[in-house]
Amino acid sequence: MPLRKYSMSPVGNTFKKSKVVVVKSPKVISSSGKVDQTLLSEMVRRGLCKLTQESKAEDALRHFVSPKDQVGLKVNCLAGKMASTHPEVALVCANLLKDSGVKAKDIIIWDRSASELEEVGFTLNSNGDDFRCLATDSKGIGYSYDLINYMNIGSLLSRVLDEYTNVQVNLPVLKDHGLSGITCSLKNLFGVIHNPNKYHDNGCDPFIADLNALPQIREKQRLVICDALRIQCNGGPSYHPQWAENFGGIIVGDDPVAVDFVGYQIIDKLRGRYKLPTLEKAGRKPKHIFTSADEKHNLGKAKSEEIDLVEIVV
Repeated sequence: MPLRKYSMSPVGNTFKKSKVVVVKSPKVISSSGKVDQTLLSEMVRRGLCKLTQESKAEDALRHFVSPKDQVGLKVNCLAGKMASTHPEVALVCANLLKDSGVKAKDIIIWDRSASELEEVGFTLNSNGDDFRCLATDSKGIGYSYDLINYMNIGSLLSRVLDEYTNVQVNLPVLKDHGLSGITCSLKNLFGVIHNPNKYHDNGCDPFIADLNALPQIREKQRLVICDALRIQCNGGPSYHPQWAENFGGIIVGDDPVAVDFVGYQIIDKLRGRYKLPTLEKAGRKPKHIFTSADEKHNLGKAKSEEIDLVEIVV
C-alpha cells in the first residue's frame, strides 16, 4: 500500500471569522420523534447555501467535496435510537453528495459498530452501486495495522477513515456529556480509534484536541453537519427524556471547533430553561473546545467574536 502524505494546515481560516449556520424548524421533528425528511433536506440545503454564499446546495458541497472523492459520513450511534445521529440526516447528506456529482458507491455512512448502526435504524450495505453503510467492525474492515503515536494519542485508526475514504463529512449529534461537558463534532472522532476509553481523564482534555490534530483526521475532515434535532442537555451521553429537547435544528460549518462552541452555547441556554446550572458551574466546562483552538492545535475558533453565527428559521 502506498505511503500517504497528509497536510498540516488548519481546518479554519486563520485570518477570517468562522461561519456557523444554525437552521431550525418547529415542524421537522414531531413529539413522537418522527422526522420530516423533506423539510430536513430543505434545512440542510439552506444551511449549506448560507455557509458558502451559493444559491444551490450542490454547488455549495463542491466547496468541500469533488466528484472524484470517496466520502465518509461519520455518524454517532453509541447511545441508541433516541440520542444518536438520525438516519434521515445521513440519508439527506448522502443524496445531496450524489446530486453534487459524487458516485453513490463512493459514499460510506459509517460508525464503529454494526450493531449500534442497526439499533439506531441504519440499514447495513457493504457493496453494490448504492450508498454503503458499514462499520469498523464489519467483516474485512477493522483497524489499521500500525499504531499512530501523536501528541498524547497512541491508537489504531479505523480503515474506513484511513484507507476507504479521502474526505470526511462529520455528522455528530449534539448532547451533554458527563465527562467532557458536551459531545459534538470533535468528540465524534473518538469513534474512529480502537481505544477511546483510554482518553477520558481530565474531561477528555487534551485528548480530544490531540486526536483531531492528527494529520489523517485534520486533512480529511472538510465539513460538519450536526444533528441538533433532539438535544440531550443533561445526563448525557445516554438518553434521559426529562432533559431531552426537540430543538429541531441542524448546525452547519467547516470549522469543527466553532460548531462545537456554538453547540456549547445552545446546551447552556437549554440548561437554563430546565433550571440547571451552566456546564461551567456544574464543573463540566468543555475544556477540549478551547484546547482545540489554542496555538498548539489551531483547529478552529472558540470565541464569540471570532465566529459569524447565522440563525435561520424555516
